[in-house]
Order: sequence, then structure tokens, then C-alpha cells
Amino acid sequence: MNESIIKTIEALKKNNMNAFYAETKEEAVKKVEELLTHGATVTFGGSMSLKEAGVIDLIKNGNYNLLDRASITDEKSRKEFFSKAYVADYFLSSSNAVTEDGILYNVDGNANRISMIVHGPDKVIMVVGKNKIVKTLDDAVYRVKTVAAPKNCVRLGIDTYCAKMGKCVSLIKENSKIYDGCNRICCDYLISAKQRVEGRINVIIVNEDLGY
Repeated sequence: MNESIIKTIEALKKNNMNAFYAETKEEAVKKVEELLTHGATVTFGGSMSLKEAGVIDLIKNGNYNLLDRASITDEKSRKEFFSKAYVADYFLSSSNAVTEDGILYNVDGNANRISMIVHGPDKVIMVVGKNKIVKTLDDAVYRVKTVAAPKNCVRLGIDTYCAKMGKCVSLIKENSKIYDGCNRICCDYLISAKQRVEGRINVIIVNEDLGY
């Protein structure tokens, strides 16, 4: 375990979050399984990290009451889905970035993911690759604008400046703000610092690169 990971895990714990280390994605999946209760209601946010690690396969194995966004087909089913998702036992996700001083940084287009990180499900479990650890909040913002947002726009087929150029349009401006950009998938910004409910958020840091 390198010094950056050690610092990050210690800082997350100081911020009232549970933090765990997994050497491999396979170990991360085992830790997720340990944290989950069979029969519990589980939902998850859009996350390449969860998919690459094998967590999605785990929660689809029939041991859990899974709420999957794939069930949404219209406005009625969307409302029904989220009315259940916000009172789920567990919400699984990753984080766009985690700072060495224990801050989670996430950006959303519709805020469904970050809203459930903030409030709703009893427990939040995040699987985070070492590639998402950054030193400062400014580095976290830059990471989203140059890595997470561009790659997600390409993946989702969204025609944006960052999808073409590999960085946010705001970065060509002087003194650009955290919220500057085309605001296509970067609309809502969440900084999770010290948590009031100790242990609600659980972060598994994986010593591999995962997701964007």
C-alpha cells in the first residue's frame, strides 16, 4: 500500500467514513459482499468502476432485492423507481475523485447519484480505484474536467467539446470556475467532507485503476 493510499484511508476515517483497502478488484468484490446483507434492497449508480470490478455481477446474483435503473421506461416508472431507491438499504457507486485529505468529489447531470450519496439509502458503498486519488480539491475538479467528463461523454455518445478535445471548454478560459463548462453532464457538484452520520459512507480503495 503506497503512502498516498494510506493517507487517503486515514483521512476518510477522520471524516467519519469507513475506509477499506483492497489489493485487487476481486478483493474489493469480496469486501462489498461482506458489507451487504443477503435479502437487502440494493441499488446503484452509473459506474464503470463497479462494472469493471465485478460488483454489478455480484449484486445481480439473486441474493439481493436489486433496484436496477434499466427498469425505467417512462416518467411513471422513473418516479416509482426513485421512490423505492431513496429508501434502499444500500446504494453502490464510485467517486469521481477522492482527495488525500478525505474529501469525496462527484459531479452529476441529473443529480440522482449525488443525491443518494448525500441522503436516502441507509448505507453507501463506494469502490474507488487508485487512479481516482488526488492531492487536493482543485486536482479533483481538474480530474473531472479532463478525465471523467470527457470519457463519459464519449461513452454516452454526447456531442460535447470535452468529448472531442479531451478536456472541458472551461479550461481554455482564464480564471474559470468549478461550474463553468457546457453543462451537459456537469450540472450538479458535490463535495463530501466530514460526515455527521458516522460509518454511513463506506469507501473501498482498490490498488488498481478502475473506471474514469
